[in-house]
Amino acid sequence: MILKPRKIGKSIDDIEEGDSLSLTEKIEDNQLLLYLGLTNDANPLYIQHDFAAQTDYKKPIVPSIMLMGIISSAISKHLPGPGSHIVNFSSNFLEPVYHYETVTFDFEVIKVDTMKEVATISVKAINEEDQRVLDAVVMVRPPMKTSIEEGSESDDGE
Repeated sequence: MILKPRKIGKSIDDIEEGDSLSLTEKIEDNQLLLYLGLTNDANPLYIQHDFAAQTDYKKPIVPSIMLMGIISSAISKHLPGPGSHIVNFSSNFLEPVYHYETVTFDFEVIKVDTMKEVATISVKAINEEDQRVLDAVVMVRPPMKTSIEEGSESDDGE
């Protein structure tokens, strides 16, 4: 049987403290509407300008979980990459993120525990005004090496 090779991320042995990634995201309407539709979240603080104008925020804000989703996606796609699994996620939302803002997320591996096979990643997010909007610490189980990795094929000759 021939299996399609798949790209996987860095294994625990390939990750080093200090590995980093920077990702910039502009929060657009299509992302907000997808999130709100998928979660059935109709919080007026996220979508109603007239309601948000009466709050301390003055305008609609981006749901905190949506920002966590951006972090989760970056871990799954880039650091450590495909095959990773988040086992713990701790976050502090320091300032609101508003619709149409551009946010830069900086990721850094701060600890690698080879015994537990977990990497700890620090995440800091900064908006376009250079305000820190989020701090997070994410514990990730990197992908385990398999026989179906990029560049290897299984063929048992049958």
